[in-house]
Amino acid sequence: MIDMSLIGRLADGLLTQGRLTLVMADGREEEVGSGPGEPLRVRFTDRKVPMDLARNPRLKLGEAYMNGHIIIENGSILDLLEIVQKSNRWEAGGSLQPFYKKGKIKGLRRWLRRNNPARSKRNVAHHYDLSDDLYDLFLDPNRQYSCAYFTDPADGLEQAQLDKLAHIAAKLHLREDDHVLDIGSGWGGLALYIHRVSGCRVTGITLSEEQLKYARAWAEREGVSDKVRFGLIDYRKLEGRFDRIVSVGMFEHVGAAHYDEFFAACRRLLTDDGVMLLHTIGKLGEAGAPDPFTDKWIFPGYHIPSLSQMCAASEPHRLITSDVETLRLHYAHTLRHWLERVEANEKEIVALYDERFFRMWTFYLAGGIVMFEDGAACNYQVQYVRDRRALPITRDYMAEAEARYRAMG
Repeated sequence: MIDMSLIGRLADGLLTQGRLTLVMADGREEEVGSGPGEPLRVRFTDRKVPMDLARNPRLKLGEAYMNGHIIIENGSILDLLEIVQKSNRWEAGGSLQPFYKKGKIKGLRRWLRRNNPARSKRNVAHHYDLSDDLYDLFLDPNRQYSCAYFTDPADGLEQAQLDKLAHIAAKLHLREDDHVLDIGSGWGGLALYIHRVSGCRVTGITLSEEQLKYARAWAEREGVSDKVRFGLIDYRKLEGRFDRIVSVGMFEHVGAAHYDEFFAACRRLLTDDGVMLLHTIGKLGEAGAPDPFTDKWIFPGYHIPSLSQMCAASEPHRLITSDVETLRLHYAHTLRHWLERVEANEKEIVALYDERFFRMWTFYLAGGIVMFEDGAACNYQVQYVRDRRALPITRDYMAEAEARYRAMG
């Protein structure tokens, strides 16, 4: 009998919710894990893969799959990641050690990951300046590349993203004469929506040249470019004051070393009676080091904050946390829709890029699903004010505005 390999022993001790048949490059097979059902067959096509996984699994699993060195013979990459993550649910105190080593951003390492304006622009371009045709294949018509809001898990993606826009706009307590700043305005969908339902002027800022062109053209087509304007500028360089500030899916790219800088800028830009809504991917519990695959291939320079990090960074700038909502499963539903659409459009995506890119993208989306379903990921929507009297004394205004905006479609 052949002794179990190192990667086999590590996986066998990790997996409690499923079984794998590991097929080595030389044809040897090992069955690992426990649980009912047929084992998932995972073939290694390169003899170096098992040792790479043992040394640096958080990076090398994704790279091996992306490069075609791991093939799932009777399932998908999502099936594999689900077995791993469901065996180590965050709520149950699960740890992916030694398979996934933990780390913290602190001290010198935290400061080495600084995102100055030039680096921030390069990081944004790495992901958001990809082909518009790619995003058209899996996003909704409002080009919402962030967590949707599912009032019913059975809702389609388009409805859930419209409901997200209404949910966010309602928390801003918009007045018709307000000037709204959208930090990280993407392709412009949120800015245009806010103007449409409230009549507010909106200024959107981005670091993506491709998104900027798209957003300006969209505002022109809608005939509102005098009311909804977009600029290519870093939030740290922006001047003026705004009645409302909204930021969706941008804070993840700020970097832990710049949280103080971010909240200082927001206070400077917000009027005395202003309201701010920050929507971000967050970490349940304590924040840790970035996932190395995501940091290298998907979102360079990113950091996912804990709620305590956000509070600690905003408090010195006298921004009052007036409302907090944790969206626990909404992004998992969103990502499942995106992954389904990406897989359905495999031929088109391979034609745009290549098979390696397609596998990278599916691994990224599948990894997100398992982290939001059973890992440490969530979404936070945090509302801030400079003055405690800036909002009504109860939250009723949110529900009233949200119902009104949803009725507008």
